[in-house]
Amino acid sequence: MVDLILWRHAEAADGANDHDRELTAKGIKQAEKVAAFLHLHLPDDARILVSPATRAQQTATALTNRFTLAPTIAPGASAQAVLRAAHWPDAGGTVLMVGHQPTLGEVAAQLLGCDDHSLNIKKGALWWFSQREREGSAQVTLRMVIGPDFL
Repeated sequence: MVDLILWRHAEAADGANDHDRELTAKGIKQAEKVAAFLHLHLPDDARILVSPATRAQQTATALTNRFTLAPTIAPGASAQAVLRAAHWPDAGGTVLMVGHQPTLGEVAAQLLGCDDHSLNIKKGALWWFSQREREGSAQVTLRMVIGPDFL
C-alpha cells in the first residue's frame, strides 16, 4: 500500500511577496494541532516534501525539521508536478506533501477521478489517500479528511 498525504499550509498573513508570507498566530496554532495528530499517526519512515514558501516550511516545522524542500511543489505548481515529486504511486510507503491551493485541490480531484475540477482544501487541513493493488488494478481510497478546527 502507498499513502499520499496532502497538507495545505496553515493560515498565513497577506503580503506583497507571496513566497515570504509567514503564518499568523492562528496559523501557528493550526499547524501545531495537525502536527500533534500526525505525531500519533504518521509512520516514522514517511518522506516529507515541502514547498519552499515560508508558510509551508513553518507549517511543516510544527511537525519536524526533517523534511525535504521541493521547489517543484511551490505555489503555482501543477498537480502532475506534485505527483511526480511524490513518485506517486510507485514510491511505496508514505509521502507527506506540504503545499498550496489550488494545486493540492487539483491533486485530490485527480486522485478521486474528478480530473476537470479542483477541490477546496481548507488552510491547515489534511487529505490522506491510499493506493493498493486489488485484483490486478490500482484502487485509490480517500482514507481521511480533517481540518485543524476538528482537532
